[in-house]
Amino acid sequence: MTPAKSDDPAQDITRPRGTTELFGHAEAEQALLDAYRSGRIPHAWLIGGERGIGKATLAYRLARFVLAYPDPAAPAVQNATTLAVPPDHLASRRIAGEAHTGLLVMRRVVNEKNGKLFTEIRVDDVRRSIPFFGNTAGEGGWRVAIVDPIDELNKNGENALLKVLEEPPLRSLLLLVTHAPGRVLPTIRSRCRMLLLRPLSPEDVARAAAAALDEKAPTAEIRAAAEAGDGSAGRALMLLESDALELRKQVMDALERLPRLDPSDLHALGDEIAGTEQETLATFMDAVNAWLGARLARGPQDTRRLARVAEVWESVNQAARDAEEYNLDRKPFVFSVFGRLADAARA
Repeated sequence: MTPAKSDDPAQDITRPRGTTELFGHAEAEQALLDAYRSGRIPHAWLIGGERGIGKATLAYRLARFVLAYPDPAAPAVQNATTLAVPPDHLASRRIAGEAHTGLLVMRRVVNEKNGKLFTEIRVDDVRRSIPFFGNTAGEGGWRVAIVDPIDELNKNGENALLKVLEEPPLRSLLLLVTHAPGRVLPTIRSRCRMLLLRPLSPEDVARAAAAALDEKAPTAEIRAAAEAGDGSAGRALMLLESDALELRKQVMDALERLPRLDPSDLHALGDEIAGTEQETLATFMDAVNAWLGARLARGPQDTRRLARVAEVWESVNQAARDAEEYNLDRKPFVFSVFGRLADAARA
């Protein structure tokens, strides 16, 4: 089974907008609900955690709840046990249709010149938040902005966002999604309430993947992808694409042999991810980043070693962005990445 394809290259980015069910993260959801119905919810939240675990889904879930029930003291809010809003509620339908004037989403958009997503969230898109928050609020008085993810802002975009964070208007919410909370600018982090999400259980990953595929229950194939997904429903869905499970195993086998490099393995990997298919490159990089994340979490926690691994992380991900944007030959890219990873393995 493979997920249904879409002609829209932004499909995976916009998927959380229409997702009304949340799997796992009950504790984080309760923290947001309690903060909202207290009437003193912080104006900015930094929602962090690994890719594909539901950070954006949770951000949209809070936005939907606030815009559907704008009065924190209302019985619908005070009696709520979750942030769920019925899919047929007007706020749900308008958010899913990108038609709610109280919600601004900042994310990568499609470059009309080549039909591909920009590699960054453009600063012009971030600057839209200034008049958005400056205008008179309607639809219950709340204005909510989601940045998904803040990791894809460049320096100019970060500075533009800071202007809003420094002077937030009343009844405003900024929900910043991040895959790497530690790399967010301290000036941004200090102005936000941090909410860290844990990886999902394999059962929750399987349920989330099944729901995304419109399956009534997880199949054996979905469960296998969930086990390999390392707590990420997004990763499990990606692995269900074509031969991604086998490719991931091939990459992980090569990673396990580091710092030893086998040229025949790397030639084979270069052939596997050759061409312009974004899915194969994404699968390759997902395995690489999982390996680097494990390197950061284990071993001696000395500053020099951590800085070296973080440096390799940044360099290989920039190389991946360049390979995608400029359609570079994948084989030299694979050799270059594994050369840097071998250095990290020796650190």
